[in-house]
Amino acid sequence: QRLVLSGFSHDAAASMVSVAVGVLIALLLVFSLPLMTAEAANWQQSSMRYLDGGVNLLMATLKQLEGNFSMLARAHLSAELTQGIANFSEHFAQKYLAGALMTIAAWAPSLLLAPFLAFFMLRDGWRFKRFVGQAVPNAFFERTLYLLDQVDRTARQYFVGLLQLTLLDAVCLAAGLWLLGVSAPLALGLVTAVLAWVPYVGSIVGCLLVVLVAATDFPAQPEIAYGAVVLFLVVRLLDDFFFMPLTVGKSLNIHPLLTVLMIFVGGAVAGVPGLMLVLPVLGVAIVFGETLGLVVTDPRLRARHVHARTLRERIAAADL
Repeated sequence: QRLVLSGFSHDAAASMVSVAVGVLIALLLVFSLPLMTAEAANWQQSSMRYLDGGVNLLMATLKQLEGNFSMLARAHLSAELTQGIANFSEHFAQKYLAGALMTIAAWAPSLLLAPFLAFFMLRDGWRFKRFVGQAVPNAFFERTLYLLDQVDRTARQYFVGLLQLTLLDAVCLAAGLWLLGVSAPLALGLVTAVLAWVPYVGSIVGCLLVVLVAATDFPAQPEIAYGAVVLFLVVRLLDDFFFMPLTVGKSLNIHPLLTVLMIFVGGAVAGVPGLMLVLPVLGVAIVFGETLGLVVTDPRLRARHVHARTLRERIAAADL
């Protein structure tokens, strides 16, 4: 937008932004790939160490439960789990690797398509707005411009609210992990907050990540890992019932109660995609409803439309 206001055309501005983003990504890859290659062995060792810490925590928890509940002891849960983990490790490449690669291959076209969609939306978005403006009757032209402006504002406000929500989650998680004594609390809090953008799946992955780090840092103190789980659950509850209505919901001018209800409705109707899209779609739907209400309840606009149509009919029939 600043480039357009500076005198550049939409096409030139979109091309400049796309080239700048592409150069930035290329520079990041050029400087990060050597570091990633050099640290690959260390990362593999660290990953195995954290996985071992998580497995040890799980086994210690199961043994403690078996000691307290005879029914679980008779079921030999710890032995069954040990055997299952061993089988999974031995047959991972045969049973699961092909499926994982196919899933990645199925998602790859969508990820590669995203930059092209972003470029053409930046370059040709104004043409779509002009097409919509020309398609509506002249009497409703001002309301149409207002509608398009409000849709843009709703999209911007949604992402602003999402960033505010991420910041709140990251601060709360980092503070709690710091009090528990877990290493790298700020990085863990930020990564977990970003993963929470994908409802359910991202939250589960973030919780597992925090638990693995806590279990590895304190192998003789499983209560630290349990405390990390409790912390994560508390932050998730705060996120769903307080932070999200006060950030994303407020940015979209949606009542907190309606925000919470629509999150549950979106999850029930469309699963994970519904949870991700329900609030921005609701915000756009509210804008459409408000604008349509202004048009329907304004007798002057409808009278202008009828009068303009009558004039066009008279002009068309004048030389018959």
